[in-house]
Amino acid sequence: MKIDILTLFPNMFSKILEESILKRAQEKEAVTIRVINFREYSNDPHQKVDDTPYGGGPGMVLSCQPIFDCIESIRTKDSKVIMLTPDGTTYRQSIAYSLAKEKHLILLCGHYEGFDERIRSLCDLEISIGDYVLTGGEIPAMVLADSIVRLLPGVIEEESHKEDSFNNQRLDYPSYTKPFIFRGMKVPEVLLSGNHKKIDEFRRQMSYNKTKERRPDLLEK
Repeated sequence: MKIDILTLFPNMFSKILEESILKRAQEKEAVTIRVINFREYSNDPHQKVDDTPYGGGPGMVLSCQPIFDCIESIRTKDSKVIMLTPDGTTYRQSIAYSLAKEKHLILLCGHYEGFDERIRSLCDLEISIGDYVLTGGEIPAMVLADSIVRLLPGVIEEESHKEDSFNNQRLDYPSYTKPFIFRGMKVPEVLLSGNHKKIDEFRRQMSYNKTKERRPDLLEK
């Protein structure tokens, strides 16, 4: 897979791409990630990428020209262009699985007061990571990259992400490790029984109970 991240602040990605699973996935050549500063595509002598909004109002709006030229220069028939925006589809694990099957993702990060509305015509999908507003689309792009790359073949064990929260509309079951007793709190005896059928039943029940308590809306779906 290829992931191109279009941003005005490429340095924000330097550390996250050099750590943990994202780093290992690139080393294994499971994914190639590029961070592209779309300011470099501006035709303005001062590389300006925004302007005041028609009709008045606060802030600045990202202009069409640099973003159109940037996307059109890297887009292929295999590309899926995703705009990170508060009014997009709320991101879910099912979307991560779907995007992990793509060959080329282009993640467009906004800033300032948002995009010229015509830029939406370039995009195949608009995604929000929640009902709140961030300074820009960089952190949402990091969220997508991390959640998608870990699902690629060979990056982590498939069994690991199959048991993740939100698969099958359930939260993950609780996990424990040594010691057996810590400050009076014990590990459930069934996990030491060696009876895998009972352990699986216990985990399924705990997953259901946690979901019912914390996210009953998932069960309704």
